[in-house]
Amino acid sequence: MAGLIVKSPYLKCGGGSSVSGYLRYIGTRERVEILPDGRPPTRKQEQLITKLVKDFPNSKELDEYLDYAEKPTKANASAFITRVLEENWAQVQQSEGYMKYIATRPRAERLGDHGLFGDEDGVDLTKAMEELDQYTGNVWTHILSLKREDAARLGYDNAKAWMNLLRANRNDIAAAMNIPPNHFRWYAAFHDEGKHPHVHMMAWSTVPGEAYLTREGIRKIKSQLTNQIFKQEMLHTYEQKSQSRDELVREARRAIRRLTREMAQSICSAPEIGQKMEHLATQLETVKGKKSYGYLPKSVKKTVDEVVDRLEELPVVRECYEQWCILQNEVDSYYHDKPREKKKLSQEKEFRQIKNAVIQEAERIRLGEITFEDADLTSHDEPEQLRGESYDCWELRQSIRDDSLPLADRDRAAEELERLAEQDDTHAQYLMGQLYRDGPLLIPDSRKAKHWLTQSANQGLPEAQYALGKLLLSDDTEVRDPEEGIRWLKEAAENGNQWAAYRLGKEYLTGEVVTQDASKAVAWFTLSAEAGNQYAQYLLGKLYLTGQGVTHDQTQAMDWFSRSAAQGNQYAQFFLEQRNNLRTPSVMLAVTHLLYHMSRIFETRSLSQSSAGLHVDRKLRRRIQEKKIAMGHKPDDHEEEQNQGSMVMGGM
Repeated sequence: MAGLIVKSPYLKCGGGSSVSGYLRYIGTRERVEILPDGRPPTRKQEQLITKLVKDFPNSKELDEYLDYAEKPTKANASAFITRVLEENWAQVQQSEGYMKYIATRPRAERLGDHGLFGDEDGVDLTKAMEELDQYTGNVWTHILSLKREDAARLGYDNAKAWMNLLRANRNDIAAAMNIPPNHFRWYAAFHDEGKHPHVHMMAWSTVPGEAYLTREGIRKIKSQLTNQIFKQEMLHTYEQKSQSRDELVREARRAIRRLTREMAQSICSAPEIGQKMEHLATQLETVKGKKSYGYLPKSVKKTVDEVVDRLEELPVVRECYEQWCILQNEVDSYYHDKPREKKKLSQEKEFRQIKNAVIQEAERIRLGEITFEDADLTSHDEPEQLRGESYDCWELRQSIRDDSLPLADRDRAAEELERLAEQDDTHAQYLMGQLYRDGPLLIPDSRKAKHWLTQSANQGLPEAQYALGKLLLSDDTEVRDPEEGIRWLKEAAENGNQWAAYRLGKEYLTGEVVTQDASKAVAWFTLSAEAGNQYAQYLLGKLYLTGQGVTHDQTQAMDWFSRSAAQGNQYAQFFLEQRNNLRTPSVMLAVTHLLYHMSRIFETRSLSQSSAGLHVDRKLRRRIQEKKIAMGHKPDDHEEEQNQGSMVMGGM
């Protein structure tokens, strides 16, 4: 597999320790002589290799060692020895035996001539060594290596190409090492050696103690340089060359989309998971402070992990995770020589959000919170056509919503509709409010939406009153007015709008914008349910099942579930099917809610999170998050990438 190999050990300066010798070594050594006749290694080489493998066991993982083991020649032995010495310089320079070998090996250095390069042309080796002799901080020794065939094919078999590459990306390397660009110092040299031509790069900050390099930093350096080295080839591969691979990626993504849809629509009863969720809810009662995974005691974390492990056993989750692993391995193939290790879902960092989703649902169980399962409500709570609508308004509405018409024609229809609204046509006013609220034909403008909906609502149109109530209860700070929103919902409900009555029931049940009152919630739900609203019927079934706001009555509950199920409500049907095994509704629906959460998380993660830069940069995501918070959105969880928000199944 083609790829860039990056190693980044560091050397400590100060306290009598100097790294200038390493600088001279990488700048003056000549490449190892390659012997085409394949002569066997010398006894001295064999002895040294035995010692190196003993002193540095990880060296057996190097490609050079594999080459030597496969074909023990003098050239392969020399290439392996050189690589191990270079990667372990800090230990090597303390060993007299190793230093003696370096000093006496053939063509160890060319005094007076070197191959160093940096930000400036014509590096002065003596001055550079003096600079390092006076330095007291850490110096990182990056080793950047390509396979011979890749270097030749891509044009990185010469010093100039590497010099241009490192100069072009020096600021990104500095950022990965947490060094300001103006404090970044570096020198490098290209070694055209063996099967793995490579570059040695020494990098540090002019401010000792400022720089630090993490695993993530090394990954960023590798990612940035890999992008540049393989850029054209990767584009060609993704777009044209590797059609079978691309099709596999596309198929994996199609499979994930199919599975996430199935997951989101699944209603699943898994008693074992339900029991663990109840246990977790009990454990959370004793947890003080923030209830998110990173803050939980180990015993509680263990329960969360167990829930995720059980969820992974569900066929739809297992298959979706399998497809995700296939996708990631394909996308990451240019960045990792080894396939991604498949971990348990609970241990995969990319899916940490699932753990907080589990905690969130357990908290719902603990607090006895009611859920509504009405995610699809918005598709039909506002009718397409209204009774009493004028023919002119109807005709203009048809033109506006006809995507097959030229945009200019639809714009003209919108202008005509606005003129009709200005003539006090209540249905035109209602439609104008919708257009300014939703777009996209008109640029969304909540103030204008409020204006036109108010005009229509004042003329007594229940649908406009309902839409206005929703708008005033929305999170849009420009128009939000909860008290006025509730007033308009009541007006709409009293005028026969079943959706307004249902929304009022939800508001009184949750108590977010009005004083919580279960009896009032039941009254509004009943008004809506008797008008035929399947969601209100379903909610009444749950309330009678739990005894919230009403006397516990399983017969009444089943009656309302039956009415709702007859209209196609699958959640009501679920409770009917489980009538002989009924438990707390929040427990029975916990797995279903978690599957819904997981469908969103899997769908998000099916977009590449690889080093290829196909995902949104984390810093950019943070800036976006900050802007959202400034606009009034609630801040996300403290943990990285915890942008899951509220349960969409909760509806309006």
